[in-house]
Amino acid sequence: MIVEHAVLEVRPGQEAAFETALQEALVHISSSPGFGSLRVARGIESASRYILVVEWDTLEAHTEGFRGSPAYDKWRAALHHFYEPFPTVEHFTVVAEA
Repeated sequence: MIVEHAVLEVRPGQEAAFETALQEALVHISSSPGFGSLRVARGIESASRYILVVEWDTLEAHTEGFRGSPAYDKWRAALHHFYEPFPTVEHFTVVAEA
């Protein structure tokens, strides 16, 4: 399993619109082959900051499969205009769980 992580800085004042668009966009990522799960959490101290955590079966399921698909184009069109600056996405392997 691969964990994708990104901090999403949403333009202040756009939080509600972002959350609505995110709910509508979930179908695009969740139907992608190799998708495991997704969690987005909103900051308490910084209400315009969100954290995205996605589990993928493999790195390629995200970087080649989803990102190379029409579903990613729809995800990008729905969400990317909310970010300032654009987030850095990183991938991790799990080394411990409880």
